[in-house]
Amino acid sequence: MEQLLKQFAQHLTLERNLSPRTIDAYLRDLRQFQVFLQEVGEPDLLQLDLLLLRRYLAQLHGRCGRTSIGRKLSSLRTFFRYLVREGELKISPLDGLATPRRSQYLPQVLSADQVGQLVERPLPGKHDLVLRDLAIFELIYSCGLRVGEVAGLDVVSIDLDAASVRVLGKGGKERMLPVGQPACRAVQRYLAERQELQAHDPLFVNQRGGRLTVRSIQRNLKNRLLQLGLPTDVTPHALRHSFATHLLDAGADLRVIQELLGHASLSTTQRYTKVSFAHLTEVYDRTHPRSKKSD
Repeated sequence: MEQLLKQFAQHLTLERNLSPRTIDAYLRDLRQFQVFLQEVGEPDLLQLDLLLLRRYLAQLHGRCGRTSIGRKLSSLRTFFRYLVREGELKISPLDGLATPRRSQYLPQVLSADQVGQLVERPLPGKHDLVLRDLAIFELIYSCGLRVGEVAGLDVVSIDLDAASVRVLGKGGKERMLPVGQPACRAVQRYLAERQELQAHDPLFVNQRGGRLTVRSIQRNLKNRLLQLGLPTDVTPHALRHSFATHLLDAGADLRVIQELLGHASLSTTQRYTKVSFAHLTEVYDRTHPRSKKSD
């Protein structure tokens, strides 16, 4: 199976142009399935049947949520379709297996006031690192960036004069985004602390000058939230959710938001309409004189 996995990884890299993180996720799911096969004494990947796959699915229940199970099955489905294409299998054993419905959830968002506290309130810390983190949070919220996208930016990616940033998103898809003036100023203040900048240097660096990692951005945000007394379960992705929800609340067109977020499908963007409606309902219930339910 290891040789098939290597060939599959090359297919994802060269033909589908997926990011290293996405490919790692595929391979992690497939290796977990490989461990299951070894445990049940079925080492031959090409002799699988629907019954064994249902057994694997049953094992996942109770340990994983429906979203995680759906993702693992998606990885297997993609892998087996690849094997069919390559002539290793006649049909995929997953063709008769239904994917569980995803749990419906509303993305977590911050209020505009909370975002303002996050990026405006002065806090102690090493001056250049504070400026760096504020620039990161401003940029994520200003452009709706994924945390991996902001970590992958180079100095050349952002044009402060034109107030724009070029982002490499999922599947290697590039998009050009406008940058708000507060974010431009925050990035400018941070870059003024850097010396001898080259075009292809990482935009955001750690104390040793290396590219700042996704994990570090997540940790730095959590630390700042803790200092500010804001909810510490907020992630960088919540800033992206907040960006979309606040645009929608202000009347932005859903397809424009789709383009800004880099969503391949409008249905992915439509979940923000539920967040916005929930916000509208909350405000209505709190403020309308005839909205109060009788006790």
